Amino acid sequence: MTKTPSNLQDLRRKIYIKAKAEPSWRFWGLYVHVCKMETLRESYTLAKRNKGAPGIDGVTFEAIEAEGQEQFLQKIQDELKSKTYYPNRNRRKAIPKDGGKSRNLSIPCIRDRVVQGALKLILEPIFEADFQEGSYGYRPKRTAHAAVEKVTEAAIKGKAKVIDVDLKSYFDTVGHFILLNKMAVRVNDKDVMHLLKLIFKAGGKRGIAQGGPLSPLVSNIYLNELDKKLEKIKKATSGDGYQHIEYARWADDIVILIDDHPKWAELEKAVYKILQNELLQIKVELNREKTRFINLKQGGTFSFLGFDFRRLRTKQGKWGVQKTPRMKARTTLLRKLKEIFRSYQSQPIDRVIYLINPILRGWTNYFRVGNSSRCFGYVKDWVEKKVRRNLMRARKQGGFGWDRWSRNELYEKLGLFSDYKVRYYIPKAYSAR
Repeated sequence: MTKTPSNLQDLRRKIYIKAKAEPSWRFWGLYVHVCKMETLRESYTLAKRNKGAPGIDGVTFEAIEAEGQEQFLQKIQDELKSKTYYPNRNRRKAIPKDGGKSRNLSIPCIRDRVVQGALKLILEPIFEADFQEGSYGYRPKRTAHAAVEKVTEAAIKGKAKVIDVDLKSYFDTVGHFILLNKMAVRVNDKDVMHLLKLIFKAGGKRGIAQGGPLSPLVSNIYLNELDKKLEKIKKATSGDGYQHIEYARWADDIVILIDDHPKWAELEKAVYKILQNELLQIKVELNREKTRFINLKQGGTFSFLGFDFRRLRTKQGKWGVQKTPRMKARTTLLRKLKEIFRSYQSQPIDRVIYLINPILRGWTNYFRVGNSSRCFGYVKDWVEKKVRRNLMRARKQGGFGWDRWSRNELYEKLGLFSDYKVRYYIPKAYSAR
């Protein structure tokens, strides 16, 4: 889990152990821990670490610390204790998507982020004890790489029938009443439940704010029953000692893989029907146009967490699974880099490299666990060309300066990012919380 001060970490560990040992236990007396200064300080630290734009009030971290961080947190604590705290409206920001569409991001004020973060610190260990193995999104010590590896292993082991699930505007359609009822199964604290209700309602009559610290946790709570249903199917069909179905979920991104043996021909239909019924109960709509049924053995491909998956023969003649960065991911990266090159074309190349290196490092670190050599080669050549063009423009000369600057000079002298090696995924030890 999150590294927190020892007292708070001990409390979270005790809550988790209790929740894991007694699945029907309803926790009370939580509100006092939410209000503690230790919890609020840690929440503020996490909020600042995640950075993010200011909310509707325009208040920044710099402004808060100029007036006094402790004073700011003390005011929040006083409002929580006196039950006079009310969250502000979230600031709406449209994020462009493909096809001219956009996704609305709701950004809470820093004050409200601190309160949401404090709630998450206390509630997370309760619900983490209930979450299932196939759920990966925004959970402690669970990574996107682990989810990608799970899907890869399932496909290699013969689960060639794939249901690539797409949920229609998931975050915008979460029902507050349903969500609060799901949380009340484990929380018997009227003050905490009231505070949760205030936070949810601040974002509108329906949906949860993408951009708030609490959103990832409650999005997993909302879909946890679906995960349980899929786990039950896994258990019910594994009587012969083999797994015939596997799934992985990252927030609303879900992929289900099913054994393509004729014996399990009806399993795909059964799983899809259960999926539909469970989503109907929580009033989440399945996007039928984008939800696809794929057979990897018939040349089908599907996407998950930025990778395209396909089945092919290895050099040893065996069937394997190839996962490559999606074209969309590469295009997005190059668009971001192109904007930096364009905006800083009159700046020294050192400044440009300083800005693009962290972007390249983060992107390649994520995709290097796949079959990404060809894609990495394209990106590397593209970046080299852009750097050379920048250097030539600075000297008011045409061309790309192929004879003027060697690759060694670009990487060793100028310090351009150079680590494009592909590496195997190595799972990290999953220690006790």
